[in-house]
Amino acid sequence: MKAIVVSRPGDASELVYTDRSDPTLRPGEGLVRLEAIGVNFIDTYHRTGLYPVDPPFVPGVEGAGRLEAVTENDLGLTVGQRVAFVGPRGSYAELAAVPLERLIPIPDDIDPETAAAALLQGMTAHYLSHSTFQLQAGHTALIHAAAGGVGRLLVQMARDIGARTLGTVSSEEKAALAREAGIDEIIRYDREPFDEAVRRLTDDRGVDVVYDSVGQSTFEQSLKSLRPRGLMVTFGQSSGPIPPVNLQVLNQHGSLYVTRPSLFHYVAERSELLERAQDVLGAIASDRLILHIDRALPLAEAADAHRALEGRQTRGKVLLIP
Repeated sequence: MKAIVVSRPGDASELVYTDRSDPTLRPGEGLVRLEAIGVNFIDTYHRTGLYPVDPPFVPGVEGAGRLEAVTENDLGLTVGQRVAFVGPRGSYAELAAVPLERLIPIPDDIDPETAAAALLQGMTAHYLSHSTFQLQAGHTALIHAAAGGVGRLLVQMARDIGARTLGTVSSEEKAALAREAGIDEIIRYDREPFDEAVRRLTDDRGVDVVYDSVGQSTFEQSLKSLRPRGLMVTFGQSSGPIPPVNLQVLNQHGSLYVTRPSLFHYVAERSELLERAQDVLGAIASDRLILHIDRALPLAEAADAHRALEGRQTRGKVLLIP
């Protein structure tokens, strides 16, 4: 098969399109012929070594396609069935061997491109808004990178719940994308400190929760944006890792809470994985959740996909097509 292989940590040039042996199925696995592959920031962390992976390896943790072979199972999965997966690494390829318990059946009204674009970011937005902090009508949330993939989905889910959303963006183009998603208040952090804007927009109360995928550059101001006993949810680090923190600062800002969750802990059980996936795909099928796919590139151009993602040149999901 053709695949992208990383032989050593480094920049996007380490994503090499090459021939690789087809996967050999082990008991409890299915062979998926990929039709669409999701590109995510975690893929860049694996490539650079920020999240260490023993080389050589095939990156990618999200994909959709058809089952080409399957071991005996009691999950009702059959050859020819359309499936998607999130989590098992190795999706930047024509074929992937995936544990059967991680495979998600795709409904007939969802195409592979949509499934590959929706699940990682969609289930991330779902667990953040439904589990890590269970948003309710009357809550106010600050969503960083509100024009990004997870950000726009979070805005839409919060809107459906009835929560108020404040979103940070850096340009008028991104502000327009956040408004399309239904954001209540735009904060241009390039024009004013966002914590001061939050105080102004909440009559100095602060927000109930901050959803922060940015990390280092936003952490301190995010704490200042919270109400007493509010929750800081840091789930990414696009600006770099957060440095060590004296926990006394949480007391000083009002007995705050901080958590650093991961999607994979919120879909560890198959029942929870299927429930979240079905909620996300069902919302898309009913047009309650609108995806924005920025571009779909050939698998051979994975390096260009990473450069676009890391260079903040994308305005939605990036896909690779074998």
